[in-house]
Amino acid sequence: MKYWKYMIFAVCVLVAISLPKFLGVYPLQMLNIIFIYMALAVSWDMLLRSGQMSLGVAGFCGIGGYTTVLCTINLGLNPLVSILIGALLAGLIALLVGYAVLHLRLLYFAIVTLAVTEIFRILVRNFDITGGPEGIILPNAIFKGDAAGTYWLMLAIAVFTIILSWVFQKTRIHFALTSTANDEIVAASSGLNIFKYLVIVFVITSAIQGMVGGAYAQIYGFVTPESSFSVNFVLLPVTMVLLGGSNSTWGPVIGAVLLSVIAEALKLVIPYGHLLVYGIIMIVAILWLPGGIYGIFKKIGAKAHN
Repeated sequence: MKYWKYMIFAVCVLVAISLPKFLGVYPLQMLNIIFIYMALAVSWDMLLRSGQMSLGVAGFCGIGGYTTVLCTINLGLNPLVSILIGALLAGLIALLVGYAVLHLRLLYFAIVTLAVTEIFRILVRNFDITGGPEGIILPNAIFKGDAAGTYWLMLAIAVFTIILSWVFQKTRIHFALTSTANDEIVAASSGLNIFKYLVIVFVITSAIQGMVGGAYAQIYGFVTPESSFSVNFVLLPVTMVLLGGSNSTWGPVIGAVLLSVIAEALKLVIPYGHLLVYGIIMIVAILWLPGGIYGIFKKIGAKAHN
């Protein structure tokens, strides 16, 4: 029974792969949204485990989105290749930004990453090559808009992110960052190169966010400063992690599923007030669910085991 978790995960993935045979277009689009925010939430939590909170998720999503669209239109590259290039460019920019700002901690780092998002949003609004305020429309969406194809693309990105987070929890980097979050002075005195590990994780998570942004742009066939650098790409993943449970892989996954369904329902009921509800959920999670929903499951499991 040692590998039962891996077996359950494999079965879930196989079931998920087969869903386009049984579901229509709207349910598949809804699942796409869940996978998009699931990947963003899990990647955001990977950096949070070090104690660093990035508010630059939307910035790297936007970088990935604009890069993939420009590569497709101007260079004629395959959409899938352009998505990878968008991820690589987001990672490269994160490397440069990380070397400059990862000496900062907590609120200072969060503010700087938020500022980086605004800088890139303003830049794309003011260059002709990026389409200015109107953005750019692709001639065709990826897979020509085929619902099954776009679903499998987002499923692959979400599964890749989950596996990466899962593996990351077993590596030396994870334990180094966890010790940094607990007591940075003790971690540094133990010989850990804290800055190096922070840069590595920041680059990896930013590249994932760039990949998600690129896939989002290819699926919906356009980029604009407001949609590609949307505040939802920051607010929702953070709320999902707080609701589901931080410092884990499955907490953000649970939060992404629950909040994505709630968000879709709220948009139908209160189209312009759903952001207020996200804020309320965030406050409730911080005050009364410090470990998130996954933390509750862990406590119940520990009591049952004892």
